Amino acid sequence: MGVGVSSWVLANAVSRTGLAMGVVSGTALDNVLIRRLQLGDVGGHVQRALEHFPRTEVSERILSSYFIPGGKEAGVPFVRASRPLVIQSQEYQELLVAANFVEVYLAREGHSGPVGINYLEKIQMPLLASIYGALLAGVDYVVMGAGMPTGIPAALDKLSRHEDAAYKVDVQGVSKEDHFAVHFSPRQIMGSGSSDLKRPLFLGIVATTLMARYLAKKAKPPIDGLVVSTGGGHKAPPSKKGKFNERGEPVYGPEDVPDPAKIAELGLPFWLAGGYGSPEKRREALALAFALCEESGFDPAIKSRILKEVAEGGVDVFTDPVASPTGYPFNVGRLEGTLSHADLYEARPRACDLGYLRVIYKKEDGSLGYRCSAEPVNAFVGKGGNLAETVGRICLCNALMAAAGFPQVRVGGAELAMVTLGDDINSVRRFFPPDGSMSFTAADVIRILLSEENASDL
Repeated sequence: MGVGVSSWVLANAVSRTGLAMGVVSGTALDNVLIRRLQLGDVGGHVQRALEHFPRTEVSERILSSYFIPGGKEAGVPFVRASRPLVIQSQEYQELLVAANFVEVYLAREGHSGPVGINYLEKIQMPLLASIYGALLAGVDYVVMGAGMPTGIPAALDKLSRHEDAAYKVDVQGVSKEDHFAVHFSPRQIMGSGSSDLKRPLFLGIVATTLMARYLAKKAKPPIDGLVVSTGGGHKAPPSKKGKFNERGEPVYGPEDVPDPAKIAELGLPFWLAGGYGSPEKRREALALAFALCEESGFDPAIKSRILKEVAEGGVDVFTDPVASPTGYPFNVGRLEGTLSHADLYEARPRACDLGYLRVIYKKEDGSLGYRCSAEPVNAFVGKGGNLAETVGRICLCNALMAAAGFPQVRVGGAELAMVTLGDDINSVRRFFPPDGSMSFTAADVIRILLSEENASDL
C-alpha cells in the first residue's frame, strides 16, 4: 500500500494478532526515514532501531545529518536523499540499507509473527541495497510485483551470504550487446566476518496467468510462491490497448483475469488478493480497511477526509490511464484538495527531485541518462522524450510522500497529495464502530472479517 502507508506501525499491529502477516512497503524508505528524522522522530522509534543497526558509524552519520530535535520548522523544506542512479555512492547505499533495516526491525519488534516487505520491480536501482537492509533485520518474506522479478531469488541467495550481487536494469535505446546492471557489495557496507543471514522466502505478484507461468518458469532458482492480484494502486495495462469506457478508464477483458485453476497447475503455493474472494470481496476489503485503520501511515487529515466521504456517500475512484509516469493505469481517489482535481494539477510547477520513477536511457555517446514524463516538459523533451507522454502525468513520488504525511515544502506552499485507493473503497463502512466514530484498528479489521467468515459458514 503505497509509500509509507503500509508502515512498520501497521505491519507490527497486523503481525501481533497472530492471524496474518504484516507487510511493510519498501518504496522510498530512504526518504521516508530521513523525513521522519527531520520531523523530530516522534516517539524515538527510528533512533531506537538505529541503535541496533550493525554499523554504529553509519547510524551516527545518518542521525548527525538528518535528525532535528523537536522537528524542523513548518516552512522549511525537507533535505532529500540522492536520486537513484545505476552507479551508486557508498553513502547512498548505506542509507538504503539502514532505512530498510529500520522499517523491518520496528515491524518485527515485540512479537514472533512473520513480517514481509514489498518492493516494486520497476524501481530497480535501489533494490539490492534495500533488500540487504531488510535481510539484516530478519525479514521473513520478500514480495515483489510491478515488473518481472526473475532475478530476485538469485539475488536473495547471494545477499543472504553477504556476496556481491548485480541486478540488470531496463535501459531504453540499447542494443543487444549492451548490459547495464546495478552492483552491490554487502561486505563493503558491513565489513567481513559476518555469519550468513536468514534467506527469506520470495513471493512474486502477478496479474495474469501468463505472468504467473513466465515467472515460475524463468526465475532461477525458483520462486517460493505467488500473489495473484488485480487490485492495488498501479494496475497492469489491459491486454487490448486503446479501449476506454465512458469515464475514460481503460477497459479490461476476460483475458486480463487470471485463472486460479491454471495457476494451481504450476505447483506453487499462491494467494489471491485484490478483487478476489467471496461475493463480498473480503480480501479486497481487508487491504482497503488496513489502509484506513488507525495504524496505517496515511496523513491523519487525509485519512479522516477519506473516511468522512465514505460515510457521507462514497469516494469516487477513477482508474487513470495516464497519471503515472510508469505508463501503468493508476487508481486515483478523487478527493478535494488533492492533485486529482485538474485545476490543482495544472497549478503545480513540474519538478522531479526524488526520481524513483525515472527511466534510464542510453545517450548517443554511450553514457546513461535519466528522464521522467512528469518532470518539466522541456527537460523531458530535451532528453529525447516524446512530448505526448507528458500529458496528464503526475509526480507520484512527491504526491505519495505527501499522502503519507511528508510533503515537500516549496515556494508557494507544500506539495499536494495523490491518494490511491481500491475500487471497492466504500465497502470499508462495514468496519465503522457503532458509536459513529469511523475509527478502527487493524485488529478490529481481522476480528470483523473472521466473524463474517464464520457466519457465512453456518
